[in-house]
Amino acid sequence: MRARPWLRWVISLTVLTALLTWLEPERIAAEITRFEPGWLGLALLVATAQTALSAWRWRFTAGRLGLSLETRTALADYYLAGFINQVVPGGVLGDAWRAQRHARASGHSGPAWRAVILERASGQLVVLGLAGLALVTYRPWRETLLAAPHGGAPWPLGLGLAVLAAMIVILRARWQPLLAILRRDVARALLARDAWPRQLGSSLLIVFSYLLVFAACARAIGVELPLVALMLMALPVLLAMLVPLTVAGWGFREGAAAAVWLAGGLAPEQGVAASLAYGVTVLLASLPGAAVLAFGWSAKAHVNQ
Repeated sequence: MRARPWLRWVISLTVLTALLTWLEPERIAAEITRFEPGWLGLALLVATAQTALSAWRWRFTAGRLGLSLETRTALADYYLAGFINQVVPGGVLGDAWRAQRHARASGHSGPAWRAVILERASGQLVVLGLAGLALVTYRPWRETLLAAPHGGAPWPLGLGLAVLAAMIVILRARWQPLLAILRRDVARALLARDAWPRQLGSSLLIVFSYLLVFAACARAIGVELPLVALMLMALPVLLAMLVPLTVAGWGFREGAAAAVWLAGGLAPEQGVAASLAYGVTVLLASLPGAAVLAFGWSAKAHVNQ
């Protein structure tokens, strides 16, 4: 059952309140007040490049499905979707809106929606793949997150595979026709010989940019760990944001950061402060989408296609 919008706000606020109750709010505030503007500038610059590359990936995916999409339109709608996802519960309404706008402008609803679904899914699959690779190769994660209780199988991995298997069975039973169309589109847009290198390369760069933004935010509050270590620590935080029960990941993201810092023998307050700085930075980076919403630039771009 999907959480209602008001319930997502309640969940985010409840988790944040619980963290502040458990940890030391004064220490979190002290970490945040050390924020260095130079690192914020770097994070915003990387986030800008990230949005531009994401818009390109959307255009490329739509093109593989036979739809045209102007560069200006894709960029404006991507900023708009990012802003909506930051301020509206669920984290996907903005993407649904850009899919609907493209569907209306192109006159091809199905391909327009599937282009957005595949574009988002390709990035999330890369996040999952990198997280799995880190679990296997990065010793702290392997020892902490894949610890097998009483010598048994790693329960987080087993639980994840069980949930994935159940979802596949349900989807195959209920949405067989749609899955057949998706398989065809995946083959054309993601797996074709002349498509997968660009899809994989762009998705890797986009995920790398997310990790770099988080690492820059952590450095901004004074975390002195190497950038590579900070980027690896950001992977579980990004995974927590994929859980569709909060507003823009608030709460779950901070909880994951606290757990990651604690597992690494570091102060969890510092992890929460880094996550809060990341959340604010991402919100700031999405503000051009507010201008798109206010002035209707995206709508004009669609009309002028």
